[in-house]
This record gives sequence, structure tokens and C-alpha cells, in this order.
Amino acid sequence: MYPEEMVRPMRAELSEAGFQDLYSAEEVKNALSKEGTTLVVVNSVCGCAARNARPGAKMSLDNAKKPSNLITVFAGVDKEAVTEAREHMFPFPPSSPCMALFKDGELVHMLERHHIEGRPAELIAENLKDAYNEFC
Repeated sequence: MYPEEMVRPMRAELSEAGFQDLYSAEEVKNALSKEGTTLVVVNSVCGCAARNARPGAKMSLDNAKKPSNLITVFAGVDKEAVTEAREHMFPFPPSSPCMALFKDGELVHMLERHHIEGRPAELIAENLKDAYNEFC
């Protein structure tokens, strides 16, 4: 587990953009049971989260259509919440960072780490915007 002091600024990068930090399995279950679309970002301390994932997720929100709900869990910190989120991302293997779009609780779009690592934030944002335009 990473110390909270270390991850606080990484959490803030998404929460300041409107993402709700979730810490428990129950919070994740409740968030994913809502009607509409929900973007889940599994945040991470790795470089690709800082350079690509978080900026891409934030840039994706500059779109006419966007998810109704924005949530994030932090790998290596929020074990219970991350485990629950990943159960809903099956059959995709666990990876962090990653992003998943749900519509009415059903997984409709997934970006795994290998879709994020080494790709510019702008490309990640465009991928998410395409998903929003289709599902939101």
C-alpha cells in the first residue's frame, strides 16, 4: 500500500476534474448500479498514469457527450474498491491504470494499460470521446 501523502496529489488531479474518489466495494457497487453512463478510472502511481491516463481522462471530458458519473479508485491503495471495480471489468485482466465505461451497469468500453502506456494523452482522450459519442 502506498502512503496517502504520496497519492493525495494524484487523486486530486482527477477529483478536481469532477471524479469521485471511491474507497470501498460498497461505494463501487452503488456507483455502477446507477442508470446512465459511468467512467471508472483505476488510478496508479506509475508514470503512464501521470503522463497519459489522468491527462487523457480529463481531456476526454471536453466533449458534447460525456458520462453521467465519473469515479476513480486507486490501485495499491484502495484495495477493496479496486477489487470490486475489476470484478465488473471481467473478462479483462487486472491492469493499472485502466479506464472502463459502463452503461446502466454494463461494461461497454475498456482501455487497458497496454492501450494507455506509450500513447499520448490526446489519443486516449479521443478514444474515450468516441466511446462517449456512441454510448452516452
